[in-house]
Amino acid sequence: MAKRKVRRRARKILGADPTALVWCELARPIPAPPEQVHRAAGSKRLTPGRHWLLYAGAVLFFFVVIPMMLIDKLGDRLERRPAGRRAPHPRHEPDPVSTSTPGSGLADAATSPRPPAPGRDRRGRRRPGDPAHGLFDGDWERTAGRLLLHWYGHSPNPQRLVMLAGDGICVAASPRRRLSPTTAGDFHAVARFSPAEARIEAEAGRPRGFATFALHFPDGSWLELGRLAGPDDADHFLRTVST
Repeated sequence: MAKRKVRRRARKILGADPTALVWCELARPIPAPPEQVHRAAGSKRLTPGRHWLLYAGAVLFFFVVIPMMLIDKLGDRLERRPAGRRAPHPRHEPDPVSTSTPGSGLADAATSPRPPAPGRDRRGRRRPGDPAHGLFDGDWERTAGRLLLHWYGHSPNPQRLVMLAGDGICVAASPRRRLSPTTAGDFHAVARFSPAEARIEAEAGRPRGFATFALHFPDGSWLELGRLAGPDDADHFLRTVST
């Protein structure tokens, strides 16, 4: 459950105690918007920020660990190689064309993979660039699309705090790249919506680890959120929005 300083900060922003609150993230990565739309929104980042330790670890792995592994493997091969042993003469393999049998072309055609369906990859999953893949309604000009375009502009961290109060919904973010959802008390308001401007829908009865909820706006746009953090806060939030 969120610590006292988190609730104290929420009370300061809302002007009253929140009815419910939960840290959450986008259910899926943000798809690439049209270039002109992204430019008009300020060309802000569409992916979360990475901690500098991640880049330092990648450099260490590629320039230190991999060369050491290759040198060690090469040394083992040289030690196991018998002295004076000649390489065997290559065998004559049959020509793959000459060994073909009648009707093999039909079998190959039957076993070749079928082309993917429109909007899906070879595994049948929706492509990330498809606006209809379930993150939002797909219209970048409406409320949900504009909110997505500014999502990481307020904080490189993917987590957002959604707070409910009597006067509507508030979405807040912390400026940190890394945070603990139960103790982060330095968040600020990103967007506020009155009850007439936004509502929340959630499917009741789903396990918390797979639970999602959606922000719906009067212009018909919607945005799905998931990855709820804090079991007690998440359960209370889902019960509140499902009633």
